Amino acid sequence: MNDADVSKQIQQMVRFIRQEAEEKANEISVSAEEEFNIEKLQLVEAEKRKIRQDYERKAKQVEVRKKIEYSTQLNASRIKFLQAQDDVVNSMKDSASKELLRVSNDKNGYKRLLKDLIVQGLIWLKEPSVLLRCREVDRGLVESVLEKAKQEYSNKTKLHTPKVIIDNSVFLPPAPASADPHASFCSGGVVLASQDGKIVCENTLDARLDVAFRQKLPEVHLQHIDSFDGCYQRFHFLLPTA
Repeated sequence: MNDADVSKQIQQMVRFIRQEAEEKANEISVSAEEEFNIEKLQLVEAEKRKIRQDYERKAKQVEVRKKIEYSTQLNASRIKFLQAQDDVVNSMKDSASKELLRVSNDKNGYKRLLKDLIVQGLIWLKEPSVLLRCREVDRGLVESVLEKAKQEYSNKTKLHTPKVIIDNSVFLPPAPASADPHASFCSGGVVLASQDGKIVCENTLDARLDVAFRQKLPEVHLQHIDSFDGCYQRFHFLLPTA
C-alpha cells in the first residue's frame, strides 16, 4: 500500500470519526434541549402552582375579611335596630303610663275599676283574711266599694266572705309628680296580701301595665306603632272587669 492509499484511508477514517462525533454531538444537544425544556416546564408549573396557592390563600383571606366585615356591619345594624325598637317600645310604654293617670280622674269609672281589682285580688288569693293597701287619696273610694267587692267575690267563688282590713298606716305612693320623676309612684289600684304577708297580689294599674306589656311585647315588636292611640288600644285590657 503506497502513501496515497494510506492517506486516503486515513481521510476516510477521519470523516467517519467526525461524522460519528457530529451525530453524537447532535444527540447530546437534542437530549440537553429536551431535558432543559422538561426542567423549564417543571419550574414553570411549580411557579404556577405557587402563584395559584398564593392567590387562593389571599382570596381566602379576603373572603374571611369580607365575612368578618359583613358580620360586624350586620351586628351593628342589628344593635341599631334593637335600640330603635326599644326606644319606640319604651316611648309607647311611657305614653301608656301617662294615660293611666287619666283613669282615676273619671270617679265613677275608677270606682268600678277599684271594685273589680279588689275582686280579682281576692279571687287570686282565696284567703279568709286579707290586708289591703291603696293610695291615701283612694281610701274613701275603696271603703265605699269594699263590701260590694267582698259580696261579689263570695258569689263568684261560693266561698265565705273574707275579712278585708284596709291598711290605714301604710299607703301606696301617690301619682307621679313632675317635680321628682324618679320618686316612687302609683297610678292607682290596690295591693292585697295574706294576713301573714307571704302571698301578695299587686293589682295596681302600673303592675297590670307591666304584665300586659310583657305579654304583648312580642306582638308589639312585630307591629308598627303609628300613634299613641294605637298604643293605648293595645293596653286597653289593663282595665279588666272581674
